[in-house]
Amino acid sequence: MKYPVYERFYTWQGEGVHLGRAAYFIRLYGCPQACPWCDSAGTWHPEYRPAGVTLMSAQDLADRVAQESPAGAFVVITGGEPILFDLAPLVNLLHTLGRRVHIETSGIAPLRGALDWVTLSPKPFGTWPTPDVVARADEVKIIVQVPQDIQAGLDTLKGLRDDAVIWLHPEWSKARDRDMAVLNAITDAVKANPRLRAGYQMHKLYRADELDLHSDKRLIPLGGNTELGY
Repeated sequence: MKYPVYERFYTWQGEGVHLGRAAYFIRLYGCPQACPWCDSAGTWHPEYRPAGVTLMSAQDLADRVAQESPAGAFVVITGGEPILFDLAPLVNLLHTLGRRVHIETSGIAPLRGALDWVTLSPKPFGTWPTPDVVARADEVKIIVQVPQDIQAGLDTLKGLRDDAVIWLHPEWSKARDRDMAVLNAITDAVKANPRLRAGYQMHKLYRADELDLHSDKRLIPLGGNTELGY
């Protein structure tokens, strides 16, 4: 099989437990969730489709990872929605290179492949994650556009392991504009429940992803909505 690769780039992980670590990202094309604030809207929005999407085999991608990043950098498969694809062949080849493989997903389908780390970002307004993916998640990233999103995201997590980390991330336009209603709601939630952690997308401050030759340099508004900005 071949994977629809929207972009691939070598950078560092900008959020979550592995913040700041060197990582090679493979971003696959296609997602049915259509988040209204999506910061990768080029992977699904009809007005921002790329001119073409490269189809690459697992071997092609593994070769690129080996050529374009050093040993010790882990690989993040993201999207779009990567869980829609059978990742087992790709994960197996990356493991033969000695790479750990992470996925970032909304959890709407079964996981395929012996993934080393699962970051679940539930979408309570869309299709909820399956119980199996919730149970497998190593960390959870709840995106907070309005304060009510905190509880809505938590409601999707029945069966989550006790040791899974739960992050509350301000939706980027709210973080960028320092929306204190959202930021204070996250602070209050973390103080009320010490299991929760306040998160942030640090790579956006550095603009680190843009430095790689293969990353998408197009200016695409959040969710494809120019009113939310970039």
